[in-house]
Amino acid sequence: MVPYQRGPVSLRTYFRLFTHTQLLPILESGEETLVGGQAVMEGVMMRAPHSYCVAVRKKNGEILTEQMPMPRISEQHKIFKYPVFRGVGTLYQAMSLGMKALKFSADVAIEDEAQAQAAKAAAAGGSVTQAAPAEPRKAKEVPSWAMAVNVIISLGMFIVLNKLVPLSVATWLKSLYPNIFSSNALFNLADGVVRMLIFLILMFALSLTKEFHRIFEYHGAEHKVVFNYESGKPVTIENAQKFVTFHPRCGTSFLFVVIFVSVIFYMFFPFQAFLPKLLARIALLLPIAGVSYELIRFAAKHQGSMLSVLTAPGLWLQRITTKPPADEQAAVAIHALQGAMALEEKQGGELVIA
Repeated sequence: MVPYQRGPVSLRTYFRLFTHTQLLPILESGEETLVGGQAVMEGVMMRAPHSYCVAVRKKNGEILTEQMPMPRISEQHKIFKYPVFRGVGTLYQAMSLGMKALKFSADVAIEDEAQAQAAKAAAAGGSVTQAAPAEPRKAKEVPSWAMAVNVIISLGMFIVLNKLVPLSVATWLKSLYPNIFSSNALFNLADGVVRMLIFLILMFALSLTKEFHRIFEYHGAEHKVVFNYESGKPVTIENAQKFVTFHPRCGTSFLFVVIFVSVIFYMFFPFQAFLPKLLARIALLLPIAGVSYELIRFAAKHQGSMLSVLTAPGLWLQRITTKPPADEQAAVAIHALQGAMALEEKQGGELVIA
């Protein structure tokens, strides 16, 4: 019998991890709520106020989970209880948790690859007598350095696509039509429109690939199960499938609000030179995120208000970033929710809206 051994981590797995990282802001809700979640590689992460659980389905149908307590950052540091600061803290924690969940799903993908390699080796060996099995190796995981490099490159890509390129295009338009774009408001509006177009084109292109069509299906499964839970009905595959995949607390809606708020923020920093404009845009990332969080939070609690209109474009875009899931994908999302809730109950957590 061929001993089970781990092969090297494939470049495809690293590429999947990197591209999934780019989508973290739209795949997680980024808000302290009753329940929320995030799509990962072949799975879903669900979180309760003080717990989370990641459920990932392997190729053989088995569902692997990882669940851990997760105290709110506002309970650990008082400053994050205050407006704007709480948005920055919550989003930081959401992104940090999102990376942990994504790493777990990548580790499961590596395990699937290793098992497939072992199966091929066993099939190739046939009935030839093999040496005594070697000592089992420790399960291979995505190394910490790879995760760190992934985060650094992803942050760089974010700055290039969301700050450098839009600002460059707006500056170019100003050089062509100085009478129009000499207005600070119109210049920043052009910057925002370019960012939106880049985002839309990227999301549409990704949705055409098999890999991201599946993760958008898991994204839809997460939304359906959250809706099912919030409705008060028993959480089942049949009940979950009756709900839509468009959820107002999705990170997609948040990104639209960020773009809107940034256009207003930039008007108060009318730098003329390119470099100061770019540096100001980078420096304002956290304040803009904090204010955007407050607007989303208010709109979620005051449905029908004028501010709730800000979430509408995000709901429209979710026709791209969410897809109707299969029953087996909804089952994974339910598995993750049940794991998070079981741990929350064990801790005596109180399920309330933040």
